[in-house]
Amino acid sequence: MSYDDPKTIVSTEWLAKHIKDPDLRLLDASWYLPAMGRDPKAEYDAAHIPGARFFDIDDVSDNRSDLPHMVPTVEKFMSRLRAMGVGDGHQVVVYDGMGVFSAARVWWLFRLMGQDNIAVLDGGLPKWQAEGRDIEDLPPVIRDRHMTVRRQAHMVKDVTQVSAASKLRDYEIIDARGPGRFRGEEPEPREGMRAGHIPGAKNVHYATLQNADGTMKDPAGLKATFEAAGVDFGKPVITSCGSGVTAAILNLALEVIGKRDHSLYDGSWSEWGQFPTLPVATGED
Repeated sequence: MSYDDPKTIVSTEWLAKHIKDPDLRLLDASWYLPAMGRDPKAEYDAAHIPGARFFDIDDVSDNRSDLPHMVPTVEKFMSRLRAMGVGDGHQVVVYDGMGVFSAARVWWLFRLMGQDNIAVLDGGLPKWQAEGRDIEDLPPVIRDRHMTVRRQAHMVKDVTQVSAASKLRDYEIIDARGPGRFRGEEPEPREGMRAGHIPGAKNVHYATLQNADGTMKDPAGLKATFEAAGVDFGKPVITSCGSGVTAAILNLALEVIGKRDHSLYDGSWSEWGQFPTLPVATGED
C-alpha cells in the first residue's frame, strides 16, 4: 500500500504528482544524532528535492532552554516560517535524509501550532533518490506568506504533567528509544544522564513502526506493533524519547491509526534523566 493522506503521510508517487502545485511547500527537516557524523545543512546544499526549503530543527526552537530543540515560541515559529515562505493556504510536505526520522518532529510541531495541512514523505529522501527522481542543489525562490498560528496546548506535556501521569497511570507513556536504552542496559549518549525509563512507560522503538526501506508500516502493522508492546488504547498517550524528535514518529503512527488523543513530552529523557529527584525504572518494569 502507499500513503496519500496530505494530513499525515504521502508517498513519493503522490509528491511527484503534486510537486508543481503552486501551493505546495516542501521542507527538508533532516537532523541527525551527533554519533551519526552527518551535516544536514551541507547535505541539503548538495542535493535536495526540487523546491525544498531547509528546516533547521535546532534553530526553530526555544534557545532560551538548556534542553535541546524545545518547542519555540509562537512568534519565533511564525517568523521563521514566514522567512521560509511557508504560511496559510499551503500544503506542506516534510522529509528527511533517513526515511522517516526527524521529519515527524516537524509534522508534530506544525500540528501543535494548529497547522493541519502537513504530511511526512514516506521513505524520505532515500526512497525518492532510490527511485531515480529529480534532485537539485539550487536555493528555492522565497516569497513571504503570513501564517496564522493557534497553539494546541494539549499536544505537548511538561515534566510536571508527565510525572503526574507516571504516578496515576491514567495515560499510556510510550518511549520511542531502543530497547537497550529503555531498559537502562546501554549508556545514554548525553553526558550525566541516568539510564532507564519513566516508571510505567511502555517501549515501542520507533524503528519497529517502519519497514526495512524506511517507510512506515501500513495501519494494521502499526496497530499490531503498539498492541504487541501492551499499549492500552483506552488511555490517552504521551510519547517520549531521547530529546523529543523520534517520539513524534509514534505520534504520527497513532494519528494514522485514528488514535487522536496523543501528546508529546517535549523534554523527554534529556530532561527526565538529568533530575535526581525523578524516579527511574530499569529492565522491563
